[in-house]
Amino acid sequence: MTEQAAPKPRRTRGEGGVSWNASRQRFIATRVVGYTDRGKEIRKTASGKSRTAALEGVRRLVREYERGLAAGSDKMTVSDAVKDWLLYGQGQVDDETVKQREFMCAHIDAGIGDVLLRRLTAKHVEKLLRSMVATHSTRTIRDVRGCLNAVVKRAMARDLVDRNVVEVVTTPRGKAGRKSKSLSERQALDVLTLTKGHWMYAYIVVSMLVGVRTEEMRALTWDAVDLESDPATIAVWRSVRKSGDTKTRLSRRTLAIPDLAIDALHRRRREQIADRVKAGEAWTETGLVFTTKVGTALDAANVRRGFRSALGAVPSVVPAEWTPRELRHSFVSLMSAGGAAVEEIARVVGHSDTTTTERVYRHELRPVIQTGARYMNDFVAVADVGPGWHMEPLFRLPGETRRVEA
Repeated sequence: MTEQAAPKPRRTRGEGGVSWNASRQRFIATRVVGYTDRGKEIRKTASGKSRTAALEGVRRLVREYERGLAAGSDKMTVSDAVKDWLLYGQGQVDDETVKQREFMCAHIDAGIGDVLLRRLTAKHVEKLLRSMVATHSTRTIRDVRGCLNAVVKRAMARDLVDRNVVEVVTTPRGKAGRKSKSLSERQALDVLTLTKGHWMYAYIVVSMLVGVRTEEMRALTWDAVDLESDPATIAVWRSVRKSGDTKTRLSRRTLAIPDLAIDALHRRRREQIADRVKAGEAWTETGLVFTTKVGTALDAANVRRGFRSALGAVPSVVPAEWTPRELRHSFVSLMSAGGAAVEEIARVVGHSDTTTTERVYRHELRPVIQTGARYMNDFVAVADVGPGWHMEPLFRLPGETRRVEA
């Protein structure tokens, strides 16, 4: 009798079919995972150099299908997801925000851009953020994490990944960032006095004495300025944000203008009329209060350069150490030094509560805290203890005698 060949082992339930493809020199595994609404089979196919590899490949595709992941998402990299978010996922944000996010995303691209999005792990994210610790501030690292978090959230919403590994990663502490500061009372007076000959003078005076944000200053129009009413006012209703709106609802406010700022704005109007005549046909009418020599709007770089140029006339400050937004910090600190309640300061500068005013904007201009000394002087006066007396201690060491009048 001839020996019969052993039967081929039966495939396990749900394993699918496996065949050898001679032209590709690979095993091909297929499996039907469902049917369309028209009754057509939904088939997943994978290949491998071995039968086992092909089967494992098709099992992985089936698991992804069952989790609801989109077809083709296994080839998407982190860099692809970042580009998608930058193009379509940011919503209504201004141009400056877009530039900042592009800068943050450049770190992501350089660090983990080539990682497949589905294979991204918390370890990848931690390694990226940790690599920035020695060279970047905590805020920058936090912003990079925030951008990556938004990228992966968008990918989840489109069934490209099934979990967000960024959410489980905490932001490491980086280099200490540059702290905002305030001009001292002496420095503030020097700036108001010594910058009178500069074209930025009116901008500086209004920023420091009215407390308007630099983005609101650049968008300020003449029809929002009333120099003839009593008191003269500025209506802060616009900013240079993409929407044209102010930062918050409470930022919309009408503010009285101090006398020095009124004089500075009258001078600014005369200067602008002279600029219009000189520019002739090159003049662009925008209605803005603060413009270039041809009437166009100032950008952030124009203001920063102009401000530091004006500070060159003030010996008590180093121009490179100051930014235009710190004029607003100075306004808050000067109001505080003058005795204004923090609630009133917050209302004037347009903060929704006093926390931001106290923690970010208000800087102590008188570093000597005299409260304790004042209360203790009052206590001693009530106790009638003169400088020639020693008060009896509450506890006396063994053998120590009672101390009396010196």
